[in-house]
Amino acid sequence: MTAMFVYMTAKDREEALHIGRSLVEARLAACVNTLDGMTSLYRWNDEIQEDQETVLVAKTSEALVEALIERVRSLHSYECPCIVTWPIHSGNAAYLQWIDEETQQSTP
Repeated sequence: MTAMFVYMTAKDREEALHIGRSLVEARLAACVNTLDGMTSLYRWNDEIQEDQETVLVAKTSEALVEALIERVRSLHSYECPCIVTWPIHSGNAAYLQWIDEETQQSTP
């Protein structure tokens, strides 16, 4: 199993917790961390935007990434939500095993 981080942003803590809980309940993620108070600067519709957002970082398996992305897109309020991934190359073997075990019976 290749463990993966999935980085996402949400409009606020409430939306982030709703998305995170849905991912963990469906076993699409073993864990989702939420970090409040992030300021995002970005260009949207040819204008510079500045917003407060909440960051989510999910831990999952590579096999579940596409299902996780689809679940997030279905729950998210943004037209084009940030959902990006990167592999976990190494770490605490027991923790990586836990991610694998917690995502074995996913229900996308």
